[in-house]
Amino acid sequence: MNGGDGGDVAAAPAGPPPPLDWKFSQVFGERTAGEEVQEVDIISAIEFDKSGDHLATGDRGGRVVLFERTDTKENGESRRDLEKIDYPTSRHPEFRYKTEFQSHEPEFDYLKSLEIEEKINKIRWCQTANGALFLLSTNDKTIKFWKVQEKKIKKVASMNMDPSKAVGKGNIGISSVSSSTNSHLENGGYKDKSSTNLINDFKFPPGGIPSLRLPVVSYNETSLVSRCRRVYAHAHDYHINSISNNSDGETFISADDLRINLWNLEISNQSFNIVDVKPVNMEDLTEVITCAEFHPTHCSTLAYSSSKGSIRLIDLRQSALCDKHSKLFHEQEAPGSKSFFTEIIASTSDIKFGRDGRYILSRDYMTLKLWDINMNSGPVSTFQVHEYLRPKLCDLYENDSIFDKFECCLSGDGQRVATGSYSNLFRVFGCGPGSNESTTLEASKNPMRRQVQTPSRPARSLSSITRAVRRGGGESPGVDANGNSFDFTTKLLHLAWHPSENSIACAAANSLYMYYA
Repeated sequence: MNGGDGGDVAAAPAGPPPPLDWKFSQVFGERTAGEEVQEVDIISAIEFDKSGDHLATGDRGGRVVLFERTDTKENGESRRDLEKIDYPTSRHPEFRYKTEFQSHEPEFDYLKSLEIEEKINKIRWCQTANGALFLLSTNDKTIKFWKVQEKKIKKVASMNMDPSKAVGKGNIGISSVSSSTNSHLENGGYKDKSSTNLINDFKFPPGGIPSLRLPVVSYNETSLVSRCRRVYAHAHDYHINSISNNSDGETFISADDLRINLWNLEISNQSFNIVDVKPVNMEDLTEVITCAEFHPTHCSTLAYSSSKGSIRLIDLRQSALCDKHSKLFHEQEAPGSKSFFTEIIASTSDIKFGRDGRYILSRDYMTLKLWDINMNSGPVSTFQVHEYLRPKLCDLYENDSIFDKFECCLSGDGQRVATGSYSNLFRVFGCGPGSNESTTLEASKNPMRRQVQTPSRPARSLSSITRAVRRGGGESPGVDANGNSFDFTTKLLHLAWHPSENSIACAAANSLYMYYA
């Protein structure tokens, strides 16, 4: 009946998705005006689990805080049933505090006279089992494997004697019998004479007790218990910058400046060195490893980035020590564009695989780049994050801000990418075919108030990047593209995208902000 209409719809070309309208959802640890932030409370890592029902944050004080999603639990229908509904719902992801634990403590390496701070560098979720949550956390030197599980609290109930009606010291006698763990004999007797005397202080009611009711152990309450299952230590001479789980669920990698090690989750005292870029003479060192990430589905493939802006793809099936890469992704410099800061701002601070493993997103100081692993001639798209800062590179170098390491993330459908900037701003770009989406949001309850009016179109070629540099040269110092002053002391380094929904969690100092679209 309507076959003609259906044919017209199918023949119409699919345009880029419309820009998302981001709204504030929640904030945890919001600062009041003028409140001073403690260094130990600053968030240093954020990670959603694969289901998106749990969120973990780590801070500079070595603590890991877990949040759980509540909007799916309070609704009677399961998520699978809700996905089948063909009309949009007004619900948005809501999380609540679940638990927290002290993951790392400050240490001191006496052999190297080196203080190891407790700051959490990375958190990675592992596969759940039997209702328990598992995750890896690391500081500069030590990786730990944590198990978080609900434990039921045992409580003795339904006894004949009412403790409130006990005479003398009887109340104490009941508690000593029920809680004692070391005074029982094999046949149920007691070796503690004082306990027997206290029990004898009870007075039976007139006529005796009509029936003997045995105590019943009930489970009315539950408590969350966090336990460190394993400690993977003493495998890195340099600071650990990243850890990544393998899709096989059994292994993970950890990377420092010069080496990448492969671990088995069950074995904490042994690891295998799979990448080693340390030269024989350290004076010949030209680049270091900045980040490493396993492929989301191919358990033998991983990528790592370097301080020269290159990304190397390696295959563990080729050799035990992966000295040679299978693919190299690197963008050549435009002729005549080299300056003192070129190598510094080219350093890749973070890489992320897309959900299907086809694309890699990388972040250097000025740009986001999207790479197709089947095309190593150059990035598919380049997004200018804060081009207006290029005239201020000298000031950024003076105050060490040029060495800030910003993270990046991709949406679950691969249509958008996001990363942070200064003044607690973060940028969201559309990376689908024909998309011009470019949104600037502020980590506050009103995220759209710092919206940039002139969207930054993704640049495809190096020549367009250099043209953008020349255009930005005449901007007034200390202001962004919308005329707002920027603040180098407030930076949004860490953020994560929900694996299946358009929801972003980002950290601004000690506050965790969440947004949805």
